[in-house]
Amino acid sequence: MAAGCCSGGDQDQLKRSAFFVSDRTGITAEMLGHSLLTQFEGIAFNEVTLPFIDTVEKARAAVERINRQGAEDGARPLVFSTLVHSELSAIMASANALFLDSFEIFIRPMEEELGMPASHAAGRSHSASDLGNYHHRIDSLNYSLSHDDGLATPDFAEADIILVGVSRCGKTPTCLYLAIQFGIRAANYPFVPEDFSSMQLPTQIRGLKKRLYGLTIDPERLHQIRRERLPGSKYARLPNCEFEVREAEALMRREHIPYLDATSKSVEELATTIMQEAKLARRVY
Repeated sequence: MAAGCCSGGDQDQLKRSAFFVSDRTGITAEMLGHSLLTQFEGIAFNEVTLPFIDTVEKARAAVERINRQGAEDGARPLVFSTLVHSELSAIMASANALFLDSFEIFIRPMEEELGMPASHAAGRSHSASDLGNYHHRIDSLNYSLSHDDGLATPDFAEADIILVGVSRCGKTPTCLYLAIQFGIRAANYPFVPEDFSSMQLPTQIRGLKKRLYGLTIDPERLHQIRRERLPGSKYARLPNCEFEVREAEALMRREHIPYLDATSKSVEELATTIMQEAKLARRVY
């Protein structure tokens, strides 16, 4: 997987390439490397992930690619590695790049502190070897998919959390992230204009108030999102978006349902805040 420059800027902005190299999926290298790169706002990084570098041939090909990119950029790339095997790491370290070996940086001091060697097994952090956790995560994902937008409401009592709010305010992606990242059985239920006439929770979720958590959004942003989905519809018009958001927030306040403004928050921020405030037990996969 390759991504373009992740930091915007003008044409004079410094540009460098960064590679995330792994013998498995590359997710850990990506997360660590990207987090570190965001601390350097004056540079536009071209981020490239090289997963499944698990043979000598693949490692040498990766070195060639990194060296070519460095020659093209006129500056040596940064390489974030989570390669487990020392032979592959040694090959990658030969690249004309700043080579940051996560295992050397973190594992060696841990081995000394804990008084035992690490297993040096590839792919331990993102694998299906732990069948109990794997099946729990897949079950949670399937649950969230089948309980999206008010579907299968008789099973809502099995949810760990039920997100409520107007249509297109970010409930679905947040539910899916909670499921796949933390194994949370997250359902969601959309408020519609008919719900506001009585200013009461819909019957399907009325008895589940303790599991409800709300999302709201700036009406202008909601208007933009809905206009892309259904241009020219009443559903997408700004006055209707203003009405729905205003009434949904009033209903949530009336029912004492905590809620977050999703306008400028990432899915990760929303999910983490909900986990913390709702005191949900998180699993790490």
